[in-house]
Amino acid sequence: MTDCKPEELLIASIADMLTGLRHVAVGNSSPIPGAAALLTRARSKGELRVSLLGSRKHTAFTDGGKELFDCAAEGRIDAFFLGGGQIDGEANINLVGIGDYPQTKVRFPGSFGSAYLYFLIPRVILFREEHTDRVLVPKVDFISAPGTSPANVYRPGGPHALVTGRCIFDFDKAAKRFTLRSVHPGHTVQEIRENTGFDFDEPAKVPETPTPDAGTLALIRGRIGEEIAETYPAFAARVFAAA
Repeated sequence: MTDCKPEELLIASIADMLTGLRHVAVGNSSPIPGAAALLTRARSKGELRVSLLGSRKHTAFTDGGKELFDCAAEGRIDAFFLGGGQIDGEANINLVGIGDYPQTKVRFPGSFGSAYLYFLIPRVILFREEHTDRVLVPKVDFISAPGTSPANVYRPGGPHALVTGRCIFDFDKAAKRFTLRSVHPGHTVQEIRENTGFDFDEPAKVPETPTPDAGTLALIRGRIGEEIAETYPAFAARVFAAA
């Protein structure tokens, strides 16, 4: 087993979900998804287009969010990433706050274009490093963006998977439920159950999340670390400086 940091495992795991796509967009404050997209691009020898908001080198966008929304509406983005202060078992996300709206006790950053992008982009990967029942709740307090829609609603986009610091879930849109795909090294299924506020399905034997091989790890620590440092210098220094 290759020795790697938790962030490197997540980067490699997410990159595997992006293989074969044409265009991946990554929002702000997303160093791990951003590094994963850059890793996929490097392995595809440049065939993948990456639009990394906040970057000058790794995007073709000249108008930031507006251009992102236009590309999504035209069907020209294959994958995107969303998180939330709360995420529930039906893949609803909450980016507004905790408590009864509008008297929320805790305020989150806000929805921005989350609902819009959730409806339009085919492969939305939910990502949140923290895996606790504070974040993964039975039901979100406020639905910023719904995970599913009624059958009569046209919706080409939606949740594909949920990646956390402990495991990876796949999402079944028909069943409106997550299924545990794999558990990261050093964690257990029981631990996942104890720290997840919603119920989920699991196979008879849950595999361990594969660690990146030596070549992938070298690429992450070298070229990808240098590329992501342009947008996230503090993250790159913390994760890759001693690698």
